[in-house]
Amino acid sequence: NGAICIQPCSPSFHGETSFVCEDRKWQMLSDACASLDVQSLFQVRKSLCTDFGRCLIFLQRQPLLPSKHFGARNHGCQADFSCIIPDILSSPAIPGNIADIVELLTKISLLLAENVTRGKMQSYSRIANHILNSSIISNWAFVKDRNAGSILLDSVNLFAGKLLLRNGSESIQELFIATKGYSIHRNTSGKSFDFSMEFNSTDNITGHVVIPEEELLRLPGASKAISVAFPTLGAILETNQLDPALVNGMVLSVSLPEELQNILLTFEKLNKLEQAGAQCVAWHSAERRWDPGACEVRAHNVTTVVCVCAHRRRTYRSFSILMSPAAPRSSVLDYITRVGLGLSIFSLILCLVIEAVVWHHVTKTEITHMRHFCLVNIAASLLVADVLFILAAIVHNTTLNYQLCVAATFFLHFFYLALFFWMFTLGLLILYGLLLIFFKITRFVFLAAAFSIGYGCPLVISILTVAITEPKNGYLRSGACWLNWYETKALLAFVVPALSIIVVNLIVVVVVVVKTGRSSVGEGCKSQDLSSMIRVSKNIALLTPLLGLTWGFGLATIIDSRSLAFHVVFALLNAFQGFFILLFGTLLDRKVLILDYMNIFYTLRNCSL
Repeated sequence: NGAICIQPCSPSFHGETSFVCEDRKWQMLSDACASLDVQSLFQVRKSLCTDFGRCLIFLQRQPLLPSKHFGARNHGCQADFSCIIPDILSSPAIPGNIADIVELLTKISLLLAENVTRGKMQSYSRIANHILNSSIISNWAFVKDRNAGSILLDSVNLFAGKLLLRNGSESIQELFIATKGYSIHRNTSGKSFDFSMEFNSTDNITGHVVIPEEELLRLPGASKAISVAFPTLGAILETNQLDPALVNGMVLSVSLPEELQNILLTFEKLNKLEQAGAQCVAWHSAERRWDPGACEVRAHNVTTVVCVCAHRRRTYRSFSILMSPAAPRSSVLDYITRVGLGLSIFSLILCLVIEAVVWHHVTKTEITHMRHFCLVNIAASLLVADVLFILAAIVHNTTLNYQLCVAATFFLHFFYLALFFWMFTLGLLILYGLLLIFFKITRFVFLAAAFSIGYGCPLVISILTVAITEPKNGYLRSGACWLNWYETKALLAFVVPALSIIVVNLIVVVVVVVKTGRSSVGEGCKSQDLSSMIRVSKNIALLTPLLGLTWGFGLATIIDSRSLAFHVVFALLNAFQGFFILLFGTLLDRKVLILDYMNIFYTLRNCSL
């Protein structure tokens, strides 16, 4: 029971089919057999037109679109990629082909979403419509990537959001996906979108989106609203809830200006039985689940439900997203992140300025030079990482440029890893000072080892992570410029080194507490008990931010990524790390003597005599 069996596909297909043993019978688990030959069909030659020139480097590394359709003379196809549609529509919508088409649509939405004309949107909709057909919904259950439905939704939203509106409006409709857009401004009376779509061969269902007039008054100028309707997507999206629920209507997706806060949505029920209850929910792309907190029921009868939904404003992602598979949307988390990062950046700049001013006065000995050298690199790494965290949020929220998001994630990953490895280097330096009192290392050896650990290790890990996961389209997570979790577990390339260093540094703190506590043991030192306890407490308070121990609380956000309390505590402890480094690492440097190694050595030696 639970055994897995993998079988090759029939000769006319490529891929494999997986089965699992349940109750002494083989049940199909996933079917990756495909007739679309991605490897040969999507080869790209260097003779791409200028419209696609910006994608050339990426496409050569990871083939995307058929070269036979994108020759230098085929300018019509280059404008709207309609020439690939016959090959797509003639292929059966089997699970393996569905996965390939979802990947194709994702690449198009990431790379070719500038100036989305009506022609482009029509081609995109026809391709999506092929795998949204109500007759093949059951095939989605065997698609290897269980998040394929959510990925499709994100891709369509991204592409449709760039739709250009002719004469202030646009409407593009297929049987199983419809897109409408309108120009809106503060003087517009309440704007609405009406959808009537076929669900199967006999039934039609309707949906209605209304932007209240009082919401439109919030607009500073002209803008646009885009809505996409999916009558069958609800049956495709997988829920991670313990209590499975059925989507009893179409899925409506709305792209609105940031200033708007609430919209009204009316859904016609598929199941019009009186005992059928109703709940208004929104799809949480990051956590791949329905979120009941985003909407509430305004009105409800046998045939329809009216929902009022809060339009999610674009915000900085919670600082806790760095170690968590997903971070809940919360104004509290947003506020903590903004204030914490702002104060941290200011504090780190001040810390580096102070270090530069007093450098020659505090680095007269080898040990103090090494300590301050580590402190400066910790502050510099955290400063750059915090700035990049903000820039990554801006890149994702404004440009939505895939290459920029990859670059931002790479450097964000590198500098946060550099922070941890420099904190690790400082921990090793403390152990060296405490345990190897009579062993000397030269400044050159220390600098070579410190740079190798502090920047060399993060660089290797960052490069390997992007090299392994990016070709599989698994480097970035949905909804943020940060490492993927659900598809490739790329986030482990940050979490594992970080938590490992935290464990080592925790051992360092224990050694420091034991060593400094011994100063009160022995004759002549009993009178120093109180001062020793105070010193130990100060040592713990000082080393906790400098060695990054508070990041260990990120383990709680990994275990339970939906707990708002865990995310709030993590953000409070770590978004302000720059301020604590300034306070304990620089401003209180001469008052707290744990890192003034010579004083420790003298104390230990006097108490042992």
